[in-house]
Amino acid sequence: MAESNEAINTTKKVIFSGIQPTGVFTLGNYLGAIKNWGPLQDEYNCIYSIVDEHALTVKRDPATFRKQTIECYALLLACGLDPEKSIVFIQSHNPNHAQLSWILSCCTQFGELTRMTQFKDKSQKHPDDVNAGLFTYPVLMAADILVYNADLVPIGEDQKQHLELARNIAVRFNQRYGDMFTVPDAYIPKTGARIKSLQDPTKKMSKSDDNPNACILILDDKDTIIRKFKRAVTDSDTEVRYAEGKDGINNLMTIYSCVTGKNMDEIESEFSGKGYGDFKLAVGEAVADSLEPVRTEYAKLIADKAYLKQCYTDGAQRAFRLSNKILTKASRKVGFVDYR
Repeated sequence: MAESNEAINTTKKVIFSGIQPTGVFTLGNYLGAIKNWGPLQDEYNCIYSIVDEHALTVKRDPATFRKQTIECYALLLACGLDPEKSIVFIQSHNPNHAQLSWILSCCTQFGELTRMTQFKDKSQKHPDDVNAGLFTYPVLMAADILVYNADLVPIGEDQKQHLELARNIAVRFNQRYGDMFTVPDAYIPKTGARIKSLQDPTKKMSKSDDNPNACILILDDKDTIIRKFKRAVTDSDTEVRYAEGKDGINNLMTIYSCVTGKNMDEIESEFSGKGYGDFKLAVGEAVADSLEPVRTEYAKLIADKAYLKQCYTDGAQRAFRLSNKILTKASRKVGFVDYR
């Protein structure tokens, strides 16, 4: 790999996005977020991080955790992230995130953190391990964004509250210490942002679902993908159309639209006079075919550990150099003694 230049093109806005290394991405992760990251690389200065420090708020087997982090990195590249065009790195490789997080913690109100819905949800899910990291990780998330002065953050509906907190922290810091941080905005794709469970289309698709048929993993083979779609929950109607009360079909049409580029009217016309069975098969085949290049590229990348290490080491170095400028400025703003 050629030596990369950490300098940011000032004519382009900066996008930051992070993803936890908690196993293979779901189709929902892919269509709702990751698939859209690749095309952004030509339009924006993109910084993508595997946020392994966030993942540590839940107990994990260290060996499995380390393996999943490497696999997650390979998956991101397989999904179209180019380490030459973007900064792609592992969060724990850049200590500037954690250092800025402490500064920002002192600009965050206790009451703001108590209102975080994900803290409440995860506390109920893991009542035996309600740790301090689980409570304060939204501040680390703010640091992830602000340490690069990101303009935009691709988010799903469930992350709006965290981004709003990051915005509030940035504004409060700027008011207290003078203009410093860019106040980030959300980047929300127009389609595919809310892919639902195949077995309960009122809920988000999740790899933690007890029913294995509810979730498509992007490394599932073609037969598995088609089988899961054939078992997808629909309704008693037989007409393929997007309408209120047809959550299952609406979800399948959204997925089909994302992988084919067809709009809802085109899909309804294509399957006019055909039943749900034909439609489910078509969706399964379209999804499997669209994911085939990802599976092929991932198999090649995961077999080349030396190349992956070269990529994430280079990414970490570029991320450190870029973020260190902003951290140094923030440290001076709050009154820390400069020793460099």
